[in-house]
Amino acid sequence: MIVDCLIEDDRWEPLGLDALAKAATRAVRARLGLPKGCEVALLACSDVRIAALNADFRGKPRPTNVLSWPSEERGAAAPGAMPALPSGASELGDIALAYETCAGEAEAAGRPFAAHVSHLIVHGTLHLLGFDHESDADAALMEGLEVEILDKMGLPNPYELEV
Repeated sequence: MIVDCLIEDDRWEPLGLDALAKAATRAVRARLGLPKGCEVALLACSDVRIAALNADFRGKPRPTNVLSWPSEERGAAAPGAMPALPSGASELGDIALAYETCAGEAEAAGRPFAAHVSHLIVHGTLHLLGFDHESDADAALMEGLEVEILDKMGLPNPYELEV
């Protein structure tokens, strides 16, 4: 998978986001059997920037952890069904991550920042591929894939609460 990272907020620099993004998207590609040559653009920004994007594109003027813009509609025909995955090299779309929100969530969950960001990149990439969590069946499919992909990457289940 080809990932074009644009780091707009310097606080992302120490994380090695480019390598994390490549590993996360490669893991998605491997699990779903996607063709080589699929492309993702990743914007690493601040809460202020993502709040503006969230307002512009979703009408929600507040920060969020991750946003995604698929290059085309790939949604499944029925709740819980697999979406139509690309059969050839294609631009999948764009993902944006907000530093403060991501860092705060990782800290609150007691998870390493890199693991949380890897999860959000997997999550965002799945959105680009037509997966969503609008219904319980869709959420079960998407979250199951996330857990499986992250496990293959050696990362913990992000939906499992620490006790």
